[in-house]
Amino acid sequence: MIGDIEESREDERTQFGETVYLLEPNIKRSPGGLRDMQLLRWVGFARYRVADPNSLQLAGLLPKEDETTLRRAQEFLLRVRNELQFHAGKAHDVLDRAEQVRIAGVFGYAGANGILPVEQFMREYFRNTDAVRHIVSRFLEGARPWVKLAEAIAPLFSHQVEGDFRVGPTRISATKRGLTKLQGDLAQVLRLADLSNMYNKKIAHGTWEAVYRAAPKMPDLVTRESAERFLSVLSQPARLGELLRDLHELGVLERLIPAFTHARSLLQFNEYHKFTVDEHCLRAVEAATGFADDPGGVGSVYRSIKEKRTLHLALLIHDLGKGFVEDHSEVGARIAEETARRLRLPTREAETLRFLVLKHLVMSHLAFRRDTSDDQVIVRFAVEVGSSEVLRMLYVLTCADLAAVGPGVLNSWKGEVLHDLYRRTLRHLSGDSPSLVADERRAKAQAQLANGPFAEWFEREVAALPSSYLLNTPTAQIVDELQRLQTLRHGEVTVWHRYLPETSTIEYAVGTYEDITPGVFHKLTGGLTSAGLQILSADINTLADGLVLDRFHVQDPDFVGEPPAARMEEVDERLRQALISSQPPSFRRLWGSRNNKAKEALQQLPMQVRVDNSTSDRFTVIDVFASDKMGLLYTISRALFDLELSVSLAKIGTYLDQVVDVFYVTDQHGAKIESEERLERIRNHLMEALGKLETST
Repeated sequence: MIGDIEESREDERTQFGETVYLLEPNIKRSPGGLRDMQLLRWVGFARYRVADPNSLQLAGLLPKEDETTLRRAQEFLLRVRNELQFHAGKAHDVLDRAEQVRIAGVFGYAGANGILPVEQFMREYFRNTDAVRHIVSRFLEGARPWVKLAEAIAPLFSHQVEGDFRVGPTRISATKRGLTKLQGDLAQVLRLADLSNMYNKKIAHGTWEAVYRAAPKMPDLVTRESAERFLSVLSQPARLGELLRDLHELGVLERLIPAFTHARSLLQFNEYHKFTVDEHCLRAVEAATGFADDPGGVGSVYRSIKEKRTLHLALLIHDLGKGFVEDHSEVGARIAEETARRLRLPTREAETLRFLVLKHLVMSHLAFRRDTSDDQVIVRFAVEVGSSEVLRMLYVLTCADLAAVGPGVLNSWKGEVLHDLYRRTLRHLSGDSPSLVADERRAKAQAQLANGPFAEWFEREVAALPSSYLLNTPTAQIVDELQRLQTLRHGEVTVWHRYLPETSTIEYAVGTYEDITPGVFHKLTGGLTSAGLQILSADINTLADGLVLDRFHVQDPDFVGEPPAARMEEVDERLRQALISSQPPSFRRLWGSRNNKAKEALQQLPMQVRVDNSTSDRFTVIDVFASDKMGLLYTISRALFDLELSVSLAKIGTYLDQVVDVFYVTDQHGAKIESEERLERIRNHLMEALGKLETST
């Protein structure tokens, strides 16, 4: 019967969110909600014929502190639920973003430096639901009829470890002497966790209950033995994620790393992160250890890392600087220094830990917002990283960080882009320049196209191919695309596409001449956006004789996997019409209708236009931060056209609740924009265009 009750509740949890830290939870049905409290009553009655938590406590089946915690949590959750339903005037259990902001005000949360009132309110919500989930889970584990029997017969099928622990077929448990040692001794608790990880066995329920009861009495002092035990736990991936969660529940992580106290249940009130800060950090460690079985590039790199404990520790603390006024990476670097001191890390390892935390966003920013075919970008990054081993750790950390943001965030396209940056940087650290790769592909393409009546034309066009194109294009594809373009005449447009299964993206390529129409780039972005496609990057190439080859990598949200041929042909035609028709594009909402009230409740980041003249010798780089709107990319690219700027490369990404569009531009003569006066005009014009778009939608 208990199994049936649990199965029914687990199905409900799955439907309404698998984690306590769901950022728009259902107060009744999400994990840790009121239904979990009912689950405790149901199981209590089915197993012991006692349903009320107070009665369970009086019967010795539920500790007094757990009964007190449940009572307080129930009072809090019912108060929130009543406010939700009275305000809605009907049954309503979903605590959406708008309601979170409203109730935080009604309940009188004032906020603090770096923390919004709504974040304070949701921290209290998550702390209550987290406590409910853990208490109910432990109660259910102890209520299973086979648990006591299994623990009674465990000595028959186990072997002892130094007289303190027994390792059985599926569990590790403490002996009587071991239980005595676990009472209030942090080093012994970490020794137990280390053995669990080493033998890859769960900790038996009775043993863990004893640790849980003793945890509040543990000293805050981290001894050398405690530090060594914790570092040993971090060095092995087997059960690391599960053990870190258990240690977090006990409050042990906060003793080892005091910054976890601030991060516990701390909400990140934006649409980018799906979990609280502490949950995100734990999931990042789990994502990394999951790479051990990944057959792809990131799995291979993870398995090759020698000192995994440094990587795992960096992931565990990388976002603990959130919730302060100062930049969280800078705060995180200081937390890394303090953590290294508390755990007595060797100097070199401490420096690596600080670097990984301080620079944990650098690789994703380069990959998705800069031209990584530029030798200068790669060289500066390689010099900053300094070694192949640190690069490997930073690469895996970056992938795990993205994976821990939420489902589907680390998609195959992002994974491939990051791995490409990793490979190119590794080549530099090994003394092999990407420019040599570009030169080699240029030479191979010229050799394959050297014969025939159009050899001179091909030679001229190959010589004009930019390095960014050569580095991102295999030689066979270079030859194929130039052969397509060779028959093109002025006034004509040719469009082709290919589906890339390894990244689940589609590449659309457009060949034409510059004189076909003013503003080729912004008109093509309008054509793609009007088709409902999400543009990920654009590579704009002007070859010899005014020949244009523009390539766009996109995702089609209307289809899972490869879109039908008819769909891709329809997009081909839209791109063709965008250049030969005078009809302006019309846009449909890409992500479907949204709850505007909930969107307004989110922490709004200001629109920004940043100009970077240091990254590239050839281009001025413009970063545009703006809220996601229909026609945003078209609006920006049209504004750049109006400013008489030529776009050579564009990358489109998301940061928190903002789209970040990055453009590598020159003036009409192919030069960087050096004049401060003109740069200011560019900023002002783009901000004005963004403002008009904001007010029109």
